[in-house]
Amino acid sequence: MVHNDGFRSLDRQECLRLLAEVPVGRVVYTRQALPAVLPVNFTLDTDEAVLLRTSAGSDLARAVHGAVVAFEADEFDAARRSGWSVVVTGRATLVADPAERERLLRTGPTSWMPVQGDVFVRIEAEMVTGRELTDARVAG
Repeated sequence: MVHNDGFRSLDRQECLRLLAEVPVGRVVYTRQALPAVLPVNFTLDTDEAVLLRTSAGSDLARAVHGAVVAFEADEFDAARRSGWSVVVTGRATLVADPAERERLLRTGPTSWMPVQGDVFVRIEAEMVTGRELTDARVAG
């Protein structure tokens, strides 16, 4: 007998489709040897990378460049006890190529916060996992 715990794994394409539908997620990184989580607005690039825009001198920009980070976004309906969560794990880099930066100034995310000397953070989608939650009382 198969036990229905209310979760369904999502494949990579489902995960990326869902990520493209929400404007805010959380970047998970290390700050002073401790885990840190920061909510950010983002977009997905054409190569499936997560893109953030922040100030060049921000703690985030300094902490993530060259580091492996996680990025999580989700959407839940508490009344229906349903929703989904997607995690992207990969190396974060600051976009340095002038042509790429120019392209992202036109097509990339716009920060919801005031930024000074803005930079783009690219999180490569090396590992993409997700799961959907359905109300186990109904599904089971």
